[in-house]
Amino acid sequence: MSVEYYRKRLIDLRSDVAKEREAKKKDNERYAGYVKNASSPSSKASYRKQKIDHAASHDRRIESLKREIESAKASLARERERAKKK
Repeated sequence: MSVEYYRKRLIDLRSDVAKEREAKKKDNERYAGYVKNASSPSSKASYRKQKIDHAASHDRRIESLKREIESAKASLARERERAKKK
């Protein structure tokens, strides 16, 4: 792969992290509204659980993207070293 590929990959991954954070925020707001407007205690509890589950899912995705960013940074550094040796 080339240095340009890894640079583009880093940009794409960082934008994916930003999108995932925004999606998490929107989900939290939506589920907060569901909880607020729920008519029964059991549905409130269900919405709260769903909110926690979805937030955790977003957190896992964000962490995965962060690991990919670190991997791409390492690959970019290796590629730059390889290009220097040529």
